[in-house]
This record gives sequence, C-alpha cells and structure tokens, in this order.
Amino acid sequence: MERQDLGRVIYEKDGAISRLIMNWPEKANLQDSEMVWAFDKALGLAEYDYDVKVLIIKSNARGFSSGHVATGDYPEFKENLERTGTTWQGHTKLFLHPMLRLWEFPKPTIAQVHGYAAGGGSYWALLPDLTVCSEDAWFQMPHTYLMGLPGAETMIEPWVFMNYKRAAEYLYLRRKLTAQQALELGIVNAVVPREKLEETVEEMAQQITMCPVTTLTACKLLLKRAWELMGFRIHQQMSADMTTTVAAHTDFQAHLARMMKETGGRTK
Repeated sequence: MERQDLGRVIYEKDGAISRLIMNWPEKANLQDSEMVWAFDKALGLAEYDYDVKVLIIKSNARGFSSGHVATGDYPEFKENLERTGTTWQGHTKLFLHPMLRLWEFPKPTIAQVHGYAAGGGSYWALLPDLTVCSEDAWFQMPHTYLMGLPGAETMIEPWVFMNYKRAAEYLYLRRKLTAQQALELGIVNAVVPREKLEETVEEMAQQITMCPVTTLTACKLLLKRAWELMGFRIHQQMSADMTTTVAAHTDFQAHLARMMKETGGRTK
C-alpha cells in the first residue's frame, strides 16, 4: 500500500481503492485553508491515477469533520478583503471551487462517517456518491444561527433531501439528525455499528472495483448530469454569491459578532 502525508490529510492507495483520511484530530478536522487544499490535492491524486477506481473519504478524529473555522479567519478571505473590500473571490476560491471539484470527481466516492459531521463538514459527508455511517454519527447545518449565514457557500441540502419541507426544517431550525434519522430521510445509504463501519465500507469499495473504470466514470457522469440538468451546478454558484451578499449586511455582522462572543463558534 502507498501512503502520502499531505499535512491535514493522509492519502492512501491500495490497489484500485484510494483513501482520503482527514487527519487533524486535535481540531476536529476543521476546514481551515490547509485542510481544504490538502483535501483537494488528495482528490487530484486519485483522479489522475488510472489504477484507482473508487475513493473512500474518512477521518482519524473522534468524528468526521466539524466544518468551517467560524471566525472566518482564512488567508484567502483576508487578501480578498484587503484588495477589493469583499470576500467574494475568497469564498469562491476556497469553498465553491473545491466543493465542485468533489462533485465533479469522476470516480465513485464513499464517505465513511462516524461521530460529528457539522456545518461545511456535513458537505464532505453527504456530497459523495455513497454515505455509510456508524450508529453514533450525526449531521447538522447550524449556520443560520451560529454564523448568521444561509447555510454554507454551497447549499446542497435541497439536492440531498429532495424534499422542500425537510430541507427547510433542517436549515431554519438547525435540526441535528441522528444516523437513523438520516437513513430514514434517504440522505445516507447505510447505518452500521461502529465496529463494522470500516469493514462495511471496504466491502462496498471492493464490489465497485469489479467494474471497469471507464464504465464507472460513465455511470457517475450520467448520474451527475441528471442533477445538473435540474440546476444543481448553477445553484451552487448562486449559493456562494449569496453568502458574500449576506456577509456585507450590517444585521449579519452584528449577529456574527455577538455569536462569536457568546459561543466562540461552537455548534449549538
């Protein structure tokens, strides 16, 4: 097995199976700038390797990923703000393009989720083609209250839930979904005991590798195109633009300042 340490991420290649392992446990796999770009680099390693047929996304922390740095302390944002007075390009560069890179990754992806998958971290858990989670997994998008934002920069919830009422409830009320609730809503594929999680995912990956890589790529392309014909991609772009628009408003700024003082950015 080949193994590369990319900093915040460990990349493994084991025959036709590759693994992207988030590895910043002391910070709950926060999506800081280094994490985002290490994640993106691992996607590139798997994408351009003809031997790889499937990518597993998993975590070495107590949970999957706790999402954005709530303070917005990103070098991409700082530079953009200094140069133009907004964070529009910073948002696009750091959280739109890398998320679309995951969406456009041409081979099957499996998210192996345990524990927390919160905020932007829930996107890395739910956007992959298959999501398998342990019984202790939970999902939440708390941004409307915690950060004062309309979700993250790429609102995938309408497309994952495919249910207007459930998506609205999840976003407005910051519902914390258990693994079983997520399964009942159809946003994950399976829930298994924690001790069976890795075994279950590896078995699924092995089944996928039995197919030709060209066939898998074509199958995924057709799945993605169905969603894109309904507007998925342009909706993600609009989400990033709207985040920047909201960030320029004074009521948002006052709310965020108050929340940072009260919670330090912790999920509620």
